[in-house]
Amino acid sequence: MNFAGGEKILVIGLGRSGKAVVEVLRGRGAEVYAIDEKPRAELAETIAGLEAMGAQYVAPENIGELTNVTCAVLSPGVPLNGPLVRKIQSGNIPVYSEIEVAYRLCKAPIIAVTGTKGKSTTASLIGHLLRAAGKDARVGGNIGNPLILEAVAAPAESWVVAEVSSFQLETIRSFHPRVSVILNISADHLDRYHSMDEYVEAKYRIFANQSEHDVFIANLDDPVLAPLHWHSGEARVRAKQMWFTLGNDSKHATMYLRDGALTYSPVTGDPRPIPIASRDDVPLAGLHNVQNVMAASLAVLAAGIEPRELRDGIRTFGPMSHRMQPVGEVDGVLYVDDSKATNPGAVIAALRAYDKPIVLIAGGKPKNTDFTELGRIVDERARALVVIGEAADDIAAHVYRTPIERAGSMEEAVRMAQSLAQPGDVVLLSPACASFDMFESAEDRGQKFTDAVLGTPAR
Repeated sequence: MNFAGGEKILVIGLGRSGKAVVEVLRGRGAEVYAIDEKPRAELAETIAGLEAMGAQYVAPENIGELTNVTCAVLSPGVPLNGPLVRKIQSGNIPVYSEIEVAYRLCKAPIIAVTGTKGKSTTASLIGHLLRAAGKDARVGGNIGNPLILEAVAAPAESWVVAEVSSFQLETIRSFHPRVSVILNISADHLDRYHSMDEYVEAKYRIFANQSEHDVFIANLDDPVLAPLHWHSGEARVRAKQMWFTLGNDSKHATMYLRDGALTYSPVTGDPRPIPIASRDDVPLAGLHNVQNVMAASLAVLAAGIEPRELRDGIRTFGPMSHRMQPVGEVDGVLYVDDSKATNPGAVIAALRAYDKPIVLIAGGKPKNTDFTELGRIVDERARALVVIGEAADDIAAHVYRTPIERAGSMEEAVRMAQSLAQPGDVVLLSPACASFDMFESAEDRGQKFTDAVLGTPAR
């Protein structure tokens, strides 16, 4: 499969990634059709763009009229087990993910990053560290810019860093990163997966095609991942293993904390431990971000960067948009946008990142996740909770001691949080839910939070 001239390809889903696939495949001379389950009226502008590229829109009800299709390419947000995809597969049409196509068209080696939380920060940091060391690096995937655009543009001497979700990994076939990273695995997307085991297996696909010539990096502190360690006798991972931990376990981990320093034990050559950076050099709040820095450091070390080249890159990396991003201070209260925290584990990590009282704004569209542990941590660490969206009552039901308010809009939530906070506190937007009940996207939700904060008059 060349994904080029002479092939008739159907693109399923016309979000950002789907439109990028159309652009690339048309540029390679393929005959491209595209389909989306949204009402046609909502797709008018998108359809006009497709036609300008020489592609053709097919309405879902007309899918049976499309014949001689070579293959289909699935956008990340479209469920593999949905009726549209099942209908396409029933015609014996092979379905590939966007990251599979990107991999097959990419000349450069790939570093792939997945995990329930921290993917975007870690992928971005890997790109930053590679560029700080003088390498060309392209970052794409679930981070926001389609991987396929970065993959086709990258020369062979570059590195492509791919943030990949469980959704994207579901339909890979030969996707084979030179370096794979799993940061952590906790409950998420259980509205899409039948069980936690199914979700875990989707994540594990990131290393399925790796060989002993590749590198696998994972979190020794994560109880789901730790059994994959070679020392446990598990043989599923064929790649060389590099593990990180917040402890001082130099026997089982390649990077660990020792005397306040992120310390590397080389896997080949001189085995003496090397301090990479001080804990104080990490510019991001929270121990979970120390883990993200460890994972990113191991990834670039696996890519051939020297340890001495990492410290300056770590120190100069800043927080990403909508990921524990400070957006302003009003009357001595710090406001932090963590809108991309769409599962309870990410919110728990954010709550633990601050040693100040927190007023938490949480809620949105639920993903069939359990809020029990989140409720316990809110009771331990939050001064107050403001809930919004469809999941408001479910989250509130798991909080027993912390005062709770309910808001009908982001503007109201910020006003309530401001009235509850005291000087020295943090108002944290960290929703634990998807955004689509009230907002266009997590970015839209974070921007509305920022607008409300910056538009709030001083008391």
